[in-house]
Formats: sequence, structure tokens, C-alpha cells
Amino acid sequence: MVCLGNICRSPLAEGILQSKLNQSYIVDSAGTGNWHSGEKPDERSITVAARHGIDISNQRARQIKPNDFDCFDLILAMDSANYSDLLRLAGYAEQKAKIRMLTGSGVPDPYYGDLSDFENVFEILDRATDELIKELKLS
Repeated sequence: MVCLGNICRSPLAEGILQSKLNQSYIVDSAGTGNWHSGEKPDERSITVAARHGIDISNQRARQIKPNDFDCFDLILAMDSANYSDLLRLAGYAEQKAKIRMLTGSGVPDPYYGDLSDFENVFEILDRATDELIKELKLS
């Protein structure tokens, strides 16, 4: 799961998807930028996740690394800018083939919004992860 700073959307997406899968699946998140590396998710993301019984407070932001493109089977971008950045960062065709958008229209960045914007993003991610699980037959 990849967004810009790895403190709002992608930590929520990681937490939501991991909560729906058994522990044999590794779900991780990262940002295309490094502004928040080492920081915990935005308090609003933590609050909204907790309202839904998901604890993301132990996650820490990190920037995507070149070896992520080899280590993970699927790399999901939160929006078209993240998607473009990931394609630029991927080294070769096999890595680029792993990259796709989580949703067709993208997930809006709630950073400059309020708690209701984060709740809206949670709902989008909840539906998108359900669709992903169904599509990939992960359940």
C-alpha cells in the first residue's frame, strides 16, 4: 500500500487489509516521499482505525525502497500521482507489472481535512480491500 507520506491513507489500507487476512499474508505500507519516515500514522488515521477495531498505532512511516519491488507480489498506489511515481521508481518491466491502483478513481488524501474525511477514506479503503480479497481469492 503506497501513498505520498505513509501517514494517512496507506497505514489505514495496511491495517484494514491485514485485519481481513490471516497472518500468512504480509501487508505493508510505504510512502513515495520521506518527509515522515519513522513517524507513527496521523492521529486521525489512528483514531478512525480504532473506531473500527483496528490498531495501527505501532506502524511507522517509511519511504518505499528499491527492493520492495522485488519483495512484494503487488504494490497498490492510492492515487494516480503515487502510481506514476511508483512506475518511475520501478527498475524493470517485472517490477512495473506489480504496480496498480487500489481503486480506479484513487483514494482522496484526507491530510488537510477533518476526521470525517478520514472516515470517508476508511470506508473507501474498506470496500476496496473487500474487492481486492474477492478478486485475488485471498479468503
